[in-house]
Amino acid sequence: MSALLQTTNEAEGLPRRRFTVDEVMEMTRAGILQEHDRIELIGGELVPMASKGSFHERMKTALNLHWARRLPPDLLFSTETTFRLSSDTYLEPDFVFYPRAGGWNALSPETARLAVEIADTSLRFDLGRKAEIYARFGIVELWVVNAVTRETRVHREPRPDGYGRVRDHGPDEALVPACAQALAVTLADLHLH
Repeated sequence: MSALLQTTNEAEGLPRRRFTVDEVMEMTRAGILQEHDRIELIGGELVPMASKGSFHERMKTALNLHWARRLPPDLLFSTETTFRLSSDTYLEPDFVFYPRAGGWNALSPETARLAVEIADTSLRFDLGRKAEIYARFGIVELWVVNAVTRETRVHREPRPDGYGRVRDHGPDEALVPACAQALAVTLADLHLH
């Protein structure tokens, strides 16, 4: 699968060095990278993440409060966690939901029930390249929330070339994850503090 995620080439045409998730974790333990560094690993390449804007942070806080109060007993969620998709790829979704039974240690593309990306400065990347990556790894449901307009693109039915079902929702529409109706949310109803 990682063969689909080619690293880029420098101007001289020389290939860049590819890293594994384990190597990135070791660089963090050694202090070469900091835990708060905003990077993701895509196909072995370290990719800087866009800085978060105030709309992003306010939406993330509101959703965190909303979902923490409604979380069914069989699910857990993590925020901005290192979500390993393969040995050379990890992303840091704003939210990822997974079964409580296996816990965080069992989180994988097969066990993830819903990934949520909140975007203000990174909207184009999240709707494009990042959605393609989630689909390739079989993430069953992805939401990309536009933190500014409160519109959401819901992706379902992952395939190697993208999602088979993609639907845009306005801020007044209820968003209901396939994994748990109890987590339904209408973004227009959230109070952004």
